[in-house]
Amino acid sequence: MKQYQYSLEKQGITQSMSRKGNCLDNAVMEIFKEELEDYIHYYNHKRIKAKPKGMSPVEYRTHAQEVA
Repeated sequence: MKQYQYSLEKQGITQSMSRKGNCLDNAVMEIFKEELEDYIHYYNHKRIKAKPKGMSPVEYRTHAQEVA
């Protein structure tokens, strides 16, 4: 997109570009995003804490809403 490229150039930023049809520039970020999403799911749904009655954070919040 020309407007985006101009904005980057104006700020002295070099845009990372590969040849057409080569998606390797995005591969690292896409893998990071997938790993981050997996970790967030683990943190909220599978991680068990001793303090909140051995439940995951999502289970604890659901339980607290049902009791209230």
